[in-house]
Amino acid sequence: MPGPMPLDGVVVADLSRVLAGPLAASTLADLGADVIKVERAASGDDTRQWGPPWTGNSSSYFESANRGKRSIALDFGDPADLDLARRLVSRADVVIENFLPGTLDRFGLDYESVRALNPAVVYASITGFGSQAGARDTGYDFLVQAVGGLMDITGPPGSPSKVGVAIVDVLSAKDATVAILAALHERARSGLGQHVEVALLSSLLAALVNQGSGYLATGHSPRSLGNRHPSIAPYEALDTGEGVLALAVGNDAQFARLCETVGDPDLAGDARFATNAQRVAHRDELAVALEARLRADTAASWAARLMDAGVPAGTIGSVADGFVLAERLGLDPRVPVDGGIDQIRSPLRFERTPIGRYVRPPRLDEHGDEIRRWLAAGPDPIGHAGGQSEGETRGNHG
Repeated sequence: MPGPMPLDGVVVADLSRVLAGPLAASTLADLGADVIKVERAASGDDTRQWGPPWTGNSSSYFESANRGKRSIALDFGDPADLDLARRLVSRADVVIENFLPGTLDRFGLDYESVRALNPAVVYASITGFGSQAGARDTGYDFLVQAVGGLMDITGPPGSPSKVGVAIVDVLSAKDATVAILAALHERARSGLGQHVEVALLSSLLAALVNQGSGYLATGHSPRSLGNRHPSIAPYEALDTGEGVLALAVGNDAQFARLCETVGDPDLAGDARFATNAQRVAHRDELAVALEARLRADTAASWAARLMDAGVPAGTIGSVADGFVLAERLGLDPRVPVDGGIDQIRSPLRFERTPIGRYVRPPRLDEHGDEIRRWLAAGPDPIGHAGGQSEGETRGNHG
């Protein structure tokens, strides 16, 4: 049997759907929380229909963000179901929702109503564009990538591109998880819960880091540079005799080793390339000089030789290649689960309280009966919960 986990005893009512909210809740489940996923009666979370690929349960999209949870299907238009939802949030340590701001007010499931029932609740709202002027705007990852500037700095110059995964949702999920854990820690001191909010647009802007800071420092939006870096060179993809090599040279010492390895040590002393600032200013000339040398061998061979020399380099692999690499390095990226497809192992590692329970994502309303029995029985010291569905409302999807 698995040992104790960091969030054992914490009950989470997951009223969210699609990606950002469910992924945050799934992270809490990985850490040991009892997460009750409340789904729309009959159809469930939208992502159950987002395929292919399909699994024996629903879709691989749904599977990616809902492991370790228990599912109950509720209809807020049904007074009995709504009563169950209120019972659930009154007994939960954490509530996660991503409805359009104001939507839950008419059901008595908004923060103020829930706090009146449960003053210790940590209530996390994930919105697209905040709860003020953007409150009525539905937020999807692709839209936020577009309007928030990420697409404009991604892809070849002049060809805005989205990132190949719903990265804004993933970042927002991580931000929400951090906020929830901080609020739980503060609650241990004060005894009180609080409302925390994460907006997809805010998470994106914070994640722009050096690109966003560069704009604030200069007043000028950064340019799209494809695979190049705005402030480091060579930090890009270069052609070789066979294949493309990814180079990530972060300092002058690494650059000197790169030049030595490719057989042109004098290149490091060239005035155009002697410092990083000079290399950035002459990046086109540097790429030409390096590719002339790299044509002598394959990308795979160069990657091995450069890594041996302490120069960060690699080939451009597929998703499958990434899993194979992680397996070879002992990171054990996949976890078999009973009755479901393999899951991606959590990146979190704990010395004393390791993540020891990986449970397949639930079938729709799979745990409805047991959750209803628990809620009907009244409060108990163990803490298992059951949640809500959005009925026919729509909200921020992330």
